[in-house]
Amino acid sequence: MVREDKAAWKANYFVKIKSFLDEYPKAFIVGVDNVSSKQMQTIRMSLRGSAEVLMGKNTMIRKAIRTHLEQNPGLEKLMPHIKGNVGFVFTKEDLIETRDKIMANRVAAPARAGAWAPCDVYVPAQNTGLGPEKTSFFQALQIPTKISRGSIEILNDVHLITKDAKVGASEATLLQMLKIYPFSYGLEISQVYDSGTVFHPNILDITNEDIRVKFLDGVMNVSSVCLQIGYPTVVSVPHSIVNGMKNLMAVAAETEITFKEAEQMKAYLADPSAFAVVAAAPTDAPAAAKEEAKVEEEEEESDDDLGFGLFD
Repeated sequence: MVREDKAAWKANYFVKIKSFLDEYPKAFIVGVDNVSSKQMQTIRMSLRGSAEVLMGKNTMIRKAIRTHLEQNPGLEKLMPHIKGNVGFVFTKEDLIETRDKIMANRVAAPARAGAWAPCDVYVPAQNTGLGPEKTSFFQALQIPTKISRGSIEILNDVHLITKDAKVGASEATLLQMLKIYPFSYGLEISQVYDSGTVFHPNILDITNEDIRVKFLDGVMNVSSVCLQIGYPTVVSVPHSIVNGMKNLMAVAAETEITFKEAEQMKAYLADPSAFAVVAAAPTDAPAAAKEEAKVEEEEEESDDDLGFGLFD
């Protein structure tokens, strides 16, 4: 009876995987190390209505995907990434929004002895509130301290644990005494699947502006190469035309040859004083205005005098 129940459970599980692979064009491959069952339940509730979380044995997931390759050959790209303690988050919604929901469900956790540190851990300079009897403990970890108001004070910030290093028993005990929870655990996104394409989750952070800048850089590089080797392309022809026009203007300036675009340049070169008059005209206008204002003030003063003195 137990075998039949297990066989039925496997059959239903395969049907569930295949239905998800058919229904959802997008998925996240996530690591679930250090994620408790309660936290997983919270994650499922937060994703309800926008995504589905699927966990299971890697062998069963690989087998289900192999049997589904005829309908969707793009699923074969998932096979190399199904290793370790991983699961799937299937969705039809925007990948960035779903990613943010997944990353929002992280829980702070203490450092446990023997665990691998996912990040660097620093202990800030502070008054620990611990009694002087703990001084030897800090000395063993080479942490500079002093006694201040009957308690141990850490003098400087201390780099206690290095990323990807194993947490020691002394470091874990110290962090627990200081009530520091340096790590946070949740679903770790390792790969993203979208309609037959598998890519790193950092790709989701690329914006349209980043793509535009990279494209323009590429266009500039292609244009520079084409101009250097004399090979005309769509991106280099405008520059070639401008450079050709500059050469024609230079020839027209040194010879009697003329054309419509060079007429104004040749006129300036023939009569430089015309250019000087044009440049000086705007500066003469304020001076003329000041002269007119000065003349008007002198006329008003002469009208006020008119020969009438104080005792007339």
